[in-house]
Amino acid sequence: MQEMLQEISTLLQAGKAGKCKKAVQAAVDAGVPAQTILDNALLAGMDIVGTKFKANEVFVPEVLVAARCMNKGLEILEPLLMESGVEAVGTVILGTVKGDLHDIGKNLVGIMMKGKGLTVVDIGVDVPAEKFVEAAKEHNAKIIACSALLTTTMGEMQGVVDAVKASDIADQVKVMIGGAPITPEFADKIGADKYTVDGAEAATVAFEMCGQ
Repeated sequence: MQEMLQEISTLLQAGKAGKCKKAVQAAVDAGVPAQTILDNALLAGMDIVGTKFKANEVFVPEVLVAARCMNKGLEILEPLLMESGVEAVGTVILGTVKGDLHDIGKNLVGIMMKGKGLTVVDIGVDVPAEKFVEAAKEHNAKIIACSALLTTTMGEMQGVVDAVKASDIADQVKVMIGGAPITPEFADKIGADKYTVDGAEAATVAFEMCGQ
């Protein structure tokens, strides 16, 4: 069994989506539990990719192909996980704030968060503050994660924080922010709960916050 899990992890890290999916199916057919494959092969592989990305040993293209492998594997595992009633760690609403159309950073954060076993609801780019709050209510989310790449749209994050504080889910939802122009000082100034410097850190922090 360990060899099968290792093979899936290795294929995922190498970005071989077709082979990775076949290896996941083979493990399922051999009776390996879906949760074990998810935790010890797919998530373990993405964890290694995330660590290497943080250390600048791999770059965005490698992360994206690894994520594609993860998604192919999840196509097989998700129905099995739902049957066995596996609870996701928590739900994150992810989006780029109003006026900003950048999505590469946001997409990377989403990939890394899924790699930690979080449920990610990506509501896209150019998202107004109230839409973040509506989505958080609808999906019973624990975290709203906002991205901005332009200094001109940073101020929209204040709107998201204020909208959450004014809503009836203020005590249930934390607001995380990130993006090139964002600093810890800015996060403190607008009252956001967390600032993270990159996707890997965002995923780790979100995972910890959902566990609290």
